[in-house]
Amino acid sequence: MSPDAKKEAITREAVLALLSDAEVAKVSRAEDEPRLVEGDEYVDLEDPSAGVRQVHAKSARPRNALPRSAVSDATWARIAAVVGR
Repeated sequence: MSPDAKKEAITREAVLALLSDAEVAKVSRAEDEPRLVEGDEYVDLEDPSAGVRQVHAKSARPRNALPRSAVSDATWARIAAVVGR
């Protein structure tokens, strides 16, 4: 595993570890649903080192997004601290 891939894997694992059981269940149930709309903040779990992102009208929707709306404010604050803004 390259250093970059290892850093990304650690960050993804760190992000997922911050979620409560209820938040993990909510995110898992919503995987196949379109849930990101313009203005939503999210973390792309395929590239968490990119930090918190915001959806724009013409931006591509990531396949493995963790939307801010899926977690509590306290959890989101911890996630933003891990991945950066």
